[in-house]
Amino acid sequence: MQQQLLPPSLKKVAKELTKHGDTRVDPYYWLNDREDPEVIAYLEQENAYYESLTEHTNELKEQLFQEMKSRIKEDDSSVPYKYNGFWYSTRFEIGKEYPIFTRRYQLEDAPEEIMVDCNDMAKGYDYFNLGGLSVSPNNKLAVFGIDTVSRRQYTLGFKNLETGDLFPDKIENTTGGAVWANDNKTIFYTQKDPVTLRSNNIYKHVLGTPTEEDELVFHEDDDTFTTFVYKTKSRKFIVIGSASTMTSEYQILNADTPAGNFNMFSKRVRGLEYSLAHYGSDFYILTNKDGATNFKVMKTSEERTEAHHWLDFIPHREAVLMEDIEIFNDYYVLSERENGLNLIKIVRWDGTESYYLPFNDETYTAYAGTNPDFDTEILRYGYNSMTTPSSVIDFNMRTKESEVKKEQEVLGGNFQKENYISERVWATAADGVKVPISLVYHKDTKLDGTSPLLQYAYGAYGYTIDPYFSTVRLSLLDRGFIYAISHIRGGEYLGRKWYEDGRLLQKKNTFTDFVDCSRFLIEKKYTSPSHLYAMGGSAGGLLMGAIVNLAPEIYHGIISAVPFVDVLTTMLDDSIPLTTGEYDEWGNPNEKEYYDYIKSYSPYDNVVAQEYPNILVTTGLHDSQVQYFEPAKWVAKIREYKKDENLLLFNINMDAGHGGASGRFESLREVAKEYAFLLDLEQ
Repeated sequence: MQQQLLPPSLKKVAKELTKHGDTRVDPYYWLNDREDPEVIAYLEQENAYYESLTEHTNELKEQLFQEMKSRIKEDDSSVPYKYNGFWYSTRFEIGKEYPIFTRRYQLEDAPEEIMVDCNDMAKGYDYFNLGGLSVSPNNKLAVFGIDTVSRRQYTLGFKNLETGDLFPDKIENTTGGAVWANDNKTIFYTQKDPVTLRSNNIYKHVLGTPTEEDELVFHEDDDTFTTFVYKTKSRKFIVIGSASTMTSEYQILNADTPAGNFNMFSKRVRGLEYSLAHYGSDFYILTNKDGATNFKVMKTSEERTEAHHWLDFIPHREAVLMEDIEIFNDYYVLSERENGLNLIKIVRWDGTESYYLPFNDETYTAYAGTNPDFDTEILRYGYNSMTTPSSVIDFNMRTKESEVKKEQEVLGGNFQKENYISERVWATAADGVKVPISLVYHKDTKLDGTSPLLQYAYGAYGYTIDPYFSTVRLSLLDRGFIYAISHIRGGEYLGRKWYEDGRLLQKKNTFTDFVDCSRFLIEKKYTSPSHLYAMGGSAGGLLMGAIVNLAPEIYHGIISAVPFVDVLTTMLDDSIPLTTGEYDEWGNPNEKEYYDYIKSYSPYDNVVAQEYPNILVTTGLHDSQVQYFEPAKWVAKIREYKKDENLLLFNINMDAGHGGASGRFESLREVAKEYAFLLDLEQ
């Protein structure tokens, strides 16, 4: 039996960080150097400590992994979609970790053509991810991006789909995607700054020419913006976009003339956000122009694209968030959100008909799916709820007939959705605001305060965590856990203002909302402090760091994944990937007002001598989103200050980054570790 290790001890090297006359001393700043053997040795000690203290759960971890894996159909495939004469699909084979991308010509049952088999390409790599697969307009060529480090720096490669041969052309350090011009030989792609990893350059490459001759067609000077490139659904325009958290700008080029110059659509104006869809000879613009907080749709011609020419097409509504517009030849489809719930509205261009798709669950997720075909009357959409497996549905917008193309199979047991209950409840925040919570639990679970409950949230960037179905989650529900998603401020569940009220100088609402939801769940006897657990990742990991400083006594355990916990130091270091683009989210601490506010909640800066709950922290050595040293320093500081005997475990994936393991099933092992941590605490 392995001897239990002592917690790793870490040397201190005082590093003074002074700003606005305020000096902070960071004793663990030296952990920033991933090339330092002493840093790697420390991370390996933490892993050994984790393994030592969780060795008794290894059988449970394996059981959970096998259980989760057994529910997933190994030889699964996506529903084919038609584009430019071919039916495209992705499938998996039994015993293999990675997808196979296929297509069939004209008919769904035509002979299969394998475009890319990721299982072959992944051989020899601990991590593999293929992104941005894009086929040329003449259907003969493909471009794709490959990341083998998990730092989201992709190498573009090209393949002749007729012969199966790979081209010698390789382009390093891209975002993974590329856009074909209509000449079938020119692509436009986005390259990253090698240090900050900011997407700041758009290049043009002509197939067969040296990549060092690629033409820089746009450089984004403003380091708070990133840039990207795509093609309109109409296939007429290539579009370069530049965006920060609160501002956007686009340039357009006719896809038939890749040697031409991009023309400005409408220059950036701080606070003006917009996105483009093209139909006929007009553009349809989803925008917050003229104070449209929840966005509206405006229209303008191809010749007069500047913002002062835009005319209202669908007006702004105070109670409805306009999320997207999807354009077809005879219809357009609006994705809306009202009172937190997804709505899909279908409208004929000629104005003769408009209606909403009917959804009946109390809390659910519905979304427009993959709809690349312009000349179709079929809308593909997805639907699921916390008790209903995902379905892909084809809806005929003319006849109103639906066809369920695929319903997610839940294998490895006797899953019946009638055995689970989902509901939406509303907690009252400290300032009187009502905060919605989506809950799911097994019908046999007791609601008397004795049941364990895992509360999850994200709460940043306006990103909404919808109530979704999860086969993995069944491993908790079937063991008596209640699962709760708190739709806290910082997301957009209740509209754009919900986001605005959870960022910058109102960021603390995100944290207090979560704690107030926790207190509500305890008060209403869903759980109790000795059975309440919280989980979040990335910006949700920051949330975890904040709540254990705010209210450690109401949680029995916390899982903080790839957590953004050293907010102040990171936001002051503009050499760290992604920092400058985050100023609109967190504030720029080079300004004293934001410095003081961030310092008041940054988890690392607010660790104090108190009792903390049981904590599991996870990260990846190669993470480009949240650098590994943030959780490393945070764990070390909590270990130094905490006045309890509770677990503090730190598990580092030495081969992966922000998204964790890359394999389809290997990633389940990480979830099994997290669930085993929770279930062990319930023993």
